[in-house]
Amino acid sequence: MNHPNAQSAQEYLDGLPQERRVALEVVRKTILDNLPEGYQEIVDFGMIAYVIPLETYPVTYNKHPLMYAALASQKRHMAVYLMNIYGDAETERWFSEAYQASGKKLDMGKSCVRFKKLDDLPVELIGQAIARTSVAEYILKYEDSRKQIRDRRSTRSNQG
Repeated sequence: MNHPNAQSAQEYLDGLPQERRVALEVVRKTILDNLPEGYQEIVDFGMIAYVIPLETYPVTYNKHPLMYAALASQKRHMAVYLMNIYGDAETERWFSEAYQASGKKLDMGKSCVRFKKLDDLPVELIGQAIARTSVAEYILKYEDSRKQIRDRRSTRSNQG
């Protein structure tokens, strides 16, 4: 249920059924209220995305702005994507423990937290996760992860 033609977050939300629109509006407001300075809200990859603009950081592997977080309405669920949790064991542990302490059931992929209704999501925790990583810290984590990928590829090619 991506919205590839939406040009703005509001246009994306306006295209959703009432219940999903209301839920994602609440999560969006929480994200915007906690988003560190330097991130920007856009629509990218058919989702509402929170990114480091290319003007700030143009060195991405896919030529898109570096995505920090996103909101999406999928066919069977809604999702908030928290890229600062993916690949960071300490942050992932903090998030999982705090989610469990909220009493809500965590349904999470690598970076996406899936939920069917707003009551399933500890919205305050989402805000805390968003506020956790500055642009400068996120760029360092991103560059480190890209270096690890290059190093693994180099090691494999040297072994073959």
